[in-house]
Amino acid sequence: MILPIPDTPLHPLPNLARQLGLDPGDLWVKREDLTGLAGGGNKARKLAAIVADAVSRGCDHLVTGGGAQSNHARMTAAAANIAGLGCDLVLTPGDESGNLLLDRVLGARISWLDGGPLPYAELEAAIEARAREVAAEGRRPYAIPIGGSTAIGAAAYAPVARELAERLDPGLVVVAAGSGGTQAGLAAGFGDHGKVLGVDVGARPELGAAIEKLAAEAADHAGLPRPTGRCRLDTARIGEGYGAPTDEALTALLAAARADALLLDPVYTAKAMAGLFAAAREVPPGTRVVFVHTGGLPGLLATRYADWLTSGT
Repeated sequence: MILPIPDTPLHPLPNLARQLGLDPGDLWVKREDLTGLAGGGNKARKLAAIVADAVSRGCDHLVTGGGAQSNHARMTAAAANIAGLGCDLVLTPGDESGNLLLDRVLGARISWLDGGPLPYAELEAAIEARAREVAAEGRRPYAIPIGGSTAIGAAAYAPVARELAERLDPGLVVVAAGSGGTQAGLAAGFGDHGKVLGVDVGARPELGAAIEKLAAEAADHAGLPRPTGRCRLDTARIGEGYGAPTDEALTALLAAARADALLLDPVYTAKAMAGLFAAAREVPPGTRVVFVHTGGLPGLLATRYADWLTSGT
């Protein structure tokens, strides 16, 4: 394994639990924001498996893409450096701050795709097209879909589900759902879609169907039974679209920071926490809830969100 598989903390959020009317021992956070790799985030697990596959195939260059504040893009650039590979990123335009600034620091070669906040299909096609251009330069590229959401990448989250099941036996796990790979891998690990509530952040069309397909493929890859049930998605937290901040996300972000010093980001985890706030009103008493913190701190520091953040302080 070229990249290390992270071992991240799991701890309670007692103050936030009390605010939500839960028992102090019934709300926990899995700190996937602390995976290391150039600022941390859930993509470290996926990339450990993906980069190993790329190297085993003789590839020498990674090509992927995302929004301007893509955590996956930033971490792919970091993973490429560690593995001694080149890296191209296809991104939607944004201001030179947050994740995009770190992409520059990490030395990735960047090309731009216009067409709205996150034109998913067009961006996936642009990643493949850029990989062909890199091949024409004499390199051996490995194209990674948005978010690293392949069967290999998603399967990296099956062990996390097993860890949570063994340590806490949660009734509900809440996670941000962008490209869907993390939720799919968790569902594969639990063997049950019903255990995992994804909070749709507006990145991918027809997300539920994509997650169910990925979960089946991840289970097959990991040698596990395919998960039962149907994908659970909260689609009410998107607001005006991917990356667009919302009032309830700001409320959740400030509450988590001021209750238990948990820092969230505007694009993914603040919307996911808003979804958890809504779900907490419906869970039976005594239900243990786990929030999977997928990272994104650089996005919190992006210039475009400064006024939004200060409006609530």
